[in-house]
Amino acid sequence: MTDVRGTAGLRSRGGPYSPGRGPAIRRRAAALVCVPLMALGAVGCAKDGDDAGSDAAVKYPTSTLELMAPAAPGGGWDSTARSLQKALTDSKLVTESVEVYNVPGAGGTLGLSQLVTKNKGDSHQLMVTGLVMIGGVVTNKSPVKLSQVTPIATLTAEQEVIVVPAASKYTTLQQLMDDAKSNPSSINWGGGSAGGTDQILVGLLAKAAGADPKAMKYIAYSGGGESKAALLSGDLTAAVSGASEYSDLVAAGKLRALAVSGPAGIDVGAGKPTPTIKESGYDVELMNWRGLVAPPGIKAGERAAIIKLIDDLHSSAQWKQTLTDQKWEDFYRSGDEAKAYFESENTRITTVLSEIGLAG
Repeated sequence: MTDVRGTAGLRSRGGPYSPGRGPAIRRRAAALVCVPLMALGAVGCAKDGDDAGSDAAVKYPTSTLELMAPAAPGGGWDSTARSLQKALTDSKLVTESVEVYNVPGAGGTLGLSQLVTKNKGDSHQLMVTGLVMIGGVVTNKSPVKLSQVTPIATLTAEQEVIVVPAASKYTTLQQLMDDAKSNPSSINWGGGSAGGTDQILVGLLAKAAGADPKAMKYIAYSGGGESKAALLSGDLTAAVSGASEYSDLVAAGKLRALAVSGPAGIDVGAGKPTPTIKESGYDVELMNWRGLVAPPGIKAGERAAIIKLIDDLHSSAQWKQTLTDQKWEDFYRSGDEAKAYFESENTRITTVLSEIGLAG
């Protein structure tokens, strides 16, 4: 088990915070309709998967609140954890200290294993998670599953973008997918780690286009810099990443954006909205979402109190500013609605990974 919370620089009370800007989408209502809420406490009602607990009001938090980023510093999970830390503190929703620590490795599954085993029953331990962890569980054949945690909320989401070099013959996604279907070996796809959001999107696209997902030639890179170099050198036909990853090269006229993966087109550097995959003729929508979970074994009242705290945070001016600064889309669901979303995504993504040969 790798726990780097003792490593200098990885645990902090006030981690880095990077400004930016972005849209917000309609908040979805929390599903805890049976829980009378008050201040920082809540009266819990039993839910499926919760341990039986007292129905008395639960004050929360009562000690240091620890947020785990199950990855190295600097990535999406780490920036989400540190943004939560800052917003919780600045909004004064908590009077106790909030600390962030990192447990990197194996697509987040080392951190997941620690949360499920070492932190079981501890309501003051929370972990950032997301779509990428579903792929990490599958590709790393993790004995610990995301279904074992206590879902709290989905928080943010980012669209994916499909790009080609500016000199490419492909000017539309349909042209690219026609060749991917008729001659899969002619297309070299690039993106992030195996089983991650980028490869999942390639698999979904292939399936929607009537191509064999397992026949897609996908090259996994450890970082965006490597895939950018491969695109510019001609080693890749097309690449997939988060919408902001290639915006500088699109704006510079070195890459062409063919489509984005969300419900509406957005500007990824071209000065106008790039069409969606659905607008390009393929029934595919994928958002790289991130969320928050608690360990298994917490009491119903504790779960309700955590959800109440995150609901209040989501409504705060500090979190709204965070979404704007970080260019994150608001993708909020909490309580039972978050639990249902986690379950549906786990089924969908595991199926896709099986179809492209990464599960089984």
